[in-house]
Amino acid sequence: MARYIFITGGVVSSLGKGLMAASLGALLQARGYKVRIRKFDPYLNVDPGTMSPYQHGEVYVTDDGAETDLDLGHYERFTGVSAKQADNVTSGRIYQEIIARERRGDYLGATVQVIPHVTDAIKAFALADQDDHDFILCEFGGTVGDIEGLPFMEAIRQLRNELEPEQSVSVHVTLVPYIKAAGELKTKPTQHSVRELASLGIQPDILLCRAEHPIPDGERRKIAQFCNVRKEAVIPALDASSIYSVPLQYHHEGLDAEVLRAFRIDDAPDPDLSRWHDVVDRFTHPEGEVTIGVVGKYVGLPDAYKSLNEALIHGGMKHRVKVHVKWLDAELFEGNDADLAARLEPMHGILVPGGFGERGSEGKIASVRFARERKVPFLGICLGMQMACIEGARTAGFSNASSTEFGETEEPVVGIITEWMSEEGLQTREAEGDLGGTMRLGAYEAKLDGNSRVSSVYDGATSISERHRHRYEVNGKYIEPLEKDGLIFSGMSPDGLLPEIVERPDHPWFIGVQFHPELKSKPFDPHPLFAGFIGAALDQARLV
Repeated sequence: MARYIFITGGVVSSLGKGLMAASLGALLQARGYKVRIRKFDPYLNVDPGTMSPYQHGEVYVTDDGAETDLDLGHYERFTGVSAKQADNVTSGRIYQEIIARERRGDYLGATVQVIPHVTDAIKAFALADQDDHDFILCEFGGTVGDIEGLPFMEAIRQLRNELEPEQSVSVHVTLVPYIKAAGELKTKPTQHSVRELASLGIQPDILLCRAEHPIPDGERRKIAQFCNVRKEAVIPALDASSIYSVPLQYHHEGLDAEVLRAFRIDDAPDPDLSRWHDVVDRFTHPEGEVTIGVVGKYVGLPDAYKSLNEALIHGGMKHRVKVHVKWLDAELFEGNDADLAARLEPMHGILVPGGFGERGSEGKIASVRFARERKVPFLGICLGMQMACIEGARTAGFSNASSTEFGETEEPVVGIITEWMSEEGLQTREAEGDLGGTMRLGAYEAKLDGNSRVSSVYDGATSISERHRHRYEVNGKYIEPLEKDGLIFSGMSPDGLLPEIVERPDHPWFIGVQFHPELKSKPFDPHPLFAGFIGAALDQARLV
C-alpha cells in the first residue's frame, strides 16, 4: 500500500517546494523505501513544451517523451528514479482530456463540472501507476489561495478522506520573513497561509518554514500553537550553500523523522546518507577549478539551462574541481571577432547548448570556429551539434551552409526529416503540425563507432540511449564531404539515417551530440560526456 505525501506552498512562490520534495524523497530512499514524485501544475498549458524559457525555465524531457516541469529534473537528480509522463500533469491536460471525453459522449449527457469531474481526474492521476512504491510524493504548483489551484486543493481534501487512516500526510511549505527594520522574524504570513489551507479543508501535519535567519524555539512554539501542529513538526528550512546540502540539512532538522512519525512508522531503518556526504564533500572541497563558457540564447535566465548547469557541476564533482560557468549571449558575438576572442580566450571549455530559432545562431557558429581553431575543449548539444556541422560545412567549402530552421538556404546542412526507422517501426512527423508533434522527443538509441573518442567516453559502449528534444536533423547527404574535412560522424541512429554524434579526432576534445545528455546526469552519477568534458577542460587549465 503506497502512502501519499501532499506538498503545498503558501505566502509566496519560489520557496523551493520542488527541491524540498526531491530532498525528502532522497531521505526516504536513504532509509530503504521506494519512492516516486509527481508534479501537479495549475496552469492551462497542456505542458510546458511551447512555453518560453523566460516564462517557465527549461523543459525537462523524460524517457517516454513527455515535456515536463523542470522540478522533475530535481526529482531525478536527487532520487535517480526516471520520471515518466505519468509524473506531471497540468490543468490544461486535465481539461483537454475531459473535453475530449465529453465530445465522445462518455459522460452520457451529464453536466460536466469541476466537481466531480475535474477533481476526479486529478485524484485518478495521483492514484495511478502506484507499482510497489512505499511513498508517492505529490507536489502542487502555485500558492494556496490561487484561483487556478482550487480544484487541486479540493482533490487533496477528498483524497485525504478517501485514503485509509495514516495513509496520507500534508506538508505545507511557507515563508517566515525577516523584517530588517524591526529586527524580527514574522510568523503571521505562515499563520494566514495555514488558515487559508484549513479553510479549504486541509489541515497540514508538517510545516516547512523557509527563513533567512534561524527560527528561535519561541517562534516555533508560536507557529505550532496557532497552526495546530506539534512544535517538532515546525521544520526550519534555512538558505543552503548548495542545493546538494539540502537533504542533509533537512535530515538534521528532523524532516524525514517527523514525516515517518506522522505516518505512525516507528520501525524505519536509519538512513544511509554516505553518498550525500560524499557529494557535499566533493562540492565544498574542490582541488582545482575550471571556467566554462556557455554560449547560448537564454542566458538571461539560468533556469532555462537548469539541468545543463547542474550537469556541469556534476562533471566537476567527478574530478573534484569547482566549475565556474560564464553565461555568454551568442548575439554579442555576431560580426564582432574582437569581442568573441576577448570573452572566449579565458575559457577552459566552450559549450553551445540547445535552443530554437535563428537569433544568436551566427554567434554560436563563431564560437564553434573559435573552439576548433584554438583547440579549446568543445561540447555542442542539440542545436550546438548542428552549429558545429554548419561551421564544418563552411570550412569544407559550402559557404552558404545553414539550417532550414533559419529560412531558405542553398545548402541545407540541417533540416526537418519527416520519416525514420526506430525500434517501434516507421516514425513520421508533419513539418506543419503542432509544435510538439513535429519533434523527436524522448529516449532513442544511437550506435557508436567502436574506435571513436565518444565510445571511450562511454567506457567502450557501442550502443547508448539518450533523450532528445528537437525537430531538425543534420542532413545525411553532407556526411561524406564533412568527414573528408575532418568532422567524423561517430554516432548514428540504428537505421543509419540520423546523425547523433560528431567529433574531431585531430582536436583535444571536440564532440557534438544531437541529444541532451544533461537530462540524465546526477550528482552521485555524473554523465560521462560532462565528466569527460570537464576533464578535458581541466587539462586545458593546466596548459595555460
